[in-house]
Amino acid sequence: MVEDQEGVVVYWRPMCPYCMKLRLRLRFTRLRYTEVNIWRDPEAAAFVRSVADGNETVPTVTVAGRAMVNPSMKQLMEAVAA
Repeated sequence: MVEDQEGVVVYWRPMCPYCMKLRLRLRFTRLRYTEVNIWRDPEAAAFVRSVADGNETVPTVTVAGRAMVNPSMKQLMEAVAA
């Protein structure tokens, strides 16, 4: 699992339409972030379950260590700015 307390980490899984939308929109920003596929990283999947009421709800994003489950692009950018 990626433990990045300073930056942005996007937890995702293949075939998730919400993940695809957020990841595509992020590519058009200057924001530096790390992507973690929860299907390839059991620790990352466990982390997502720990912050999403036991579910593997993605995208889950951490900003400076603070987790947000399925944030909108606006919520994500506001968290980064804060």
